[in-house]
Amino acid sequence: MADRVVGVDVGGTKVAVAALEGSRMTEVGSWPTGVDNEEELLGQFTTAIKAAGPADAVGIAVPSAVDFATGTARFSVNIPLAGVPLREILRERLGVPVYVDNDATCAALAEAYDDDGNPVARHLVMLTVGTGIGGGIVIGGRIYRGATGAAAELGHQIVGADLTTGAPAPGERPPHPGSLEALSAGRGLHALARERGLADGEEAVKRAHEGHPEALECLRILGERVGIGVANAINTFDPDMVVLGGGISAAARDLLLEPATRVAQEYVMPGVGTKTRITLARYANKAGMRGAALLAGQELAAEHGEDVRHGVATT
Repeated sequence: MADRVVGVDVGGTKVAVAALEGSRMTEVGSWPTGVDNEEELLGQFTTAIKAAGPADAVGIAVPSAVDFATGTARFSVNIPLAGVPLREILRERLGVPVYVDNDATCAALAEAYDDDGNPVARHLVMLTVGTGIGGGIVIGGRIYRGATGAAAELGHQIVGADLTTGAPAPGERPPHPGSLEALSAGRGLHALARERGLADGEEAVKRAHEGHPEALECLRILGERVGIGVANAINTFDPDMVVLGGGISAAARDLLLEPATRVAQEYVMPGVGTKTRITLARYANKAGMRGAALLAGQELAAEHGEDVRHGVATT
């Protein structure tokens, strides 16, 4: 297992970096994300990672659909990474192995382990509820990526389509009508809030914590929509844990968790998910860089032929 790895969480507004040495994570700092062009962003990555000091490997979490084998973003949100072979370029510039994966996937890996690196869930599904809805899947302590590395776009599962006369027409681009993201992410909460005379979703969450009836109704509806997505995840994967993360989950907390849990339990098939716990994320905005660092350690260990049982390298 690597002695020291660096994790990088790339967001639309900032790049956050941390170093993981053994079980001790140290936050290095954050920099505003350079979104003007590809070369500016690559230079920023290089500078930020070098600021973290020596590393055996680097993991990078990006808000993109990623071809894991090449570390190339097939599609990227808000940052100029689409088509960039990030793994190859940074490995050449830094001189150490680099691994790139989706940010929600990295967050899921972080949530599967405790502060000491011990597994808390062998099989875990994560939904990040924020501006959009992302997803991550951990099976046997390791990331599940599917055939092409793009697995876990759980926000794009269709949960609200009217199929009476067949499939409805899709939208021009994702998220499609009736998808979990279209109904339950930031835009869905904003719509619910405005229908009830509130300025936006942020006000709805704030007023809900104060007991405002219409704001509470917004969070109930949103939580129940999320609960359908959680039920689908449990029926599909029968995981040890389903974790709700992202900005809306972090802000609303139990006001979202309670209706989501209640509805999920109502829609799960009898006999499925009997061991599943539904919980809020523990690492919040640190999950991306923590998960990216764990990703680097796991993948480096696997490349060196170490046995990664339940995600922990053994020799």
